Amino acid sequence: MNARRLILIAVPYMWLLALFLVPFLIVLKISLSDTALSIPPYTPTLDLSQGWEGLKAFWAELDFENFIFLTEDDLYWKAYLSSLKIAALSTCITLLVGYPIAYGMARADESWRPTLLMLVILPFWTSFLIRVYAWIGILSGEGYLNQFLMSLGIIGEPLTILNTNTAVYIGIVYTYLPFMILPIYATLEKMDDSLLEAAEDLGCSRISAFWLVTVPLSKSGIIAGCFLVFIPTIGEFVIPSLLGGSQTLMIGKVLWEEFFSNRDWPVASAVAVILLLILVIPIILFQRNEQKQREAEG
Repeated sequence: MNARRLILIAVPYMWLLALFLVPFLIVLKISLSDTALSIPPYTPTLDLSQGWEGLKAFWAELDFENFIFLTEDDLYWKAYLSSLKIAALSTCITLLVGYPIAYGMARADESWRPTLLMLVILPFWTSFLIRVYAWIGILSGEGYLNQFLMSLGIIGEPLTILNTNTAVYIGIVYTYLPFMILPIYATLEKMDDSLLEAAEDLGCSRISAFWLVTVPLSKSGIIAGCFLVFIPTIGEFVIPSLLGGSQTLMIGKVLWEEFFSNRDWPVASAVAVILLLILVIPIILFQRNEQKQREAEG
């Protein structure tokens, strides 16, 4: 039994080691390197082939020049702030749209729930890139949305939606909406309806019972959905590149330009390391807070 438990625990840790820790250490190593006209385009400051001498040389020459450069150039911190703002607002919009859908699915007849769940998952059957390209045809000046609004007489001339932040928000909300709906639906489906009946028997209206019982009990699903939307959105590259304009500044676009246009791998790696820290630190703090709450309840 102990061997089985060890294997079960080892599998996810090996997965994290191979697909998270090792790539992160490689990126961290590159971020501490110097730019060079070579292939790959950097000179590593850590050469493990030299053994202990290489390690001593690394500590002697260690500097954080690339990280310091990020603080001196306005482009990078503005990109971080813009990405945080777009990701936070997109997460809020996705929550406002996704929660009523998840609530309706959880309150629907049990015979309809599998069908509704399939409709939520259905977009995943189509390529993510194709779905984003489809929005170009919808939001462009001569796209379906403008044609529809003009045919109804709502607008007299085409709206400028494509290549704006509005198009980016639309693309993000559409793309990541299932990631918000599914965890909230999973939480609401397990909720005991007798709790709402008890709240109403004690004098709560349906609206009050919803805010005092349903929303607090679905907190775990809300938090999970917000993390599933916020974390990938902050580093999003495809959506702002295809739907956003030149004024749309997100750190994912900056990363791509540093890696492939400027070929400045050390600076790009430093940008990636800071982005990872921005995402990991709140998650760790949240997990510790949840652990303390469970210990207090226990």
